[in-house]
Amino acid sequence: MEGTTNLIVGLTGGMGCGKSTAAAMFAERGFRRLDADQTVRDELLPNPAVAAAIRAHLGPDMLAADGSVRRDKVAEVVFRDAAALAWLEELLHPRLLERWREVFAQSQGTAFIVEVPLLFEKGLENWFDFTVCVTTDSALQLRRLEQRGIPPELARQRLAKQLPLARKCELADHVLLNDGTPDFLREQVKALADRLLNNKPDRSAGPLHVSPP
Repeated sequence: MEGTTNLIVGLTGGMGCGKSTAAAMFAERGFRRLDADQTVRDELLPNPAVAAAIRAHLGPDMLAADGSVRRDKVAEVVFRDAAALAWLEELLHPRLLERWREVFAQSQGTAFIVEVPLLFEKGLENWFDFTVCVTTDSALQLRRLEQRGIPPELARQRLAKQLPLARKCELADHVLLNDGTPDFLREQVKALADRLLNNKPDRSAGPLHVSPP
């Protein structure tokens, strides 16, 4: 993002690829971690104005008795209704970007790792100095989602809303492979984090697949 002295790295990948695991490993290397989904869940959805807009547009069933947003009900609606999903994103994304601006401005000189599932889908590349995609085998991806309690059909439905992993890897500056052990991923993150912190690599050469030293 222009106008800051921070190092801001955007982290993306498909559902079940291990974005959160990789983000935590970047945090181990000294990066400050931000999670777009967590910000929406913990800061934006509890906002009374946001909750009121969701109730007005999607119906009273979207709110619990205490007035909080029922995320499961909202997800049921938006993942089967493209127009509802587009409306919800239009409601939340400007608020999310504004929140990022505030955090970046308050923490000059900080290295950030920002977890953004729809980084490329929403054209957010210019917010980041570098982008990283975590990828994995598609069968392993579905198994991980099933282990989280997401039925295969629902997992495929949600994955269909995202760019194919191969395309995300093409667009990213760096690619991390999460097909092996946690230590294998950690060594890749360590190598990349150290390079980004110590001497920013040239992003003009295309995607870089990082292998452990």
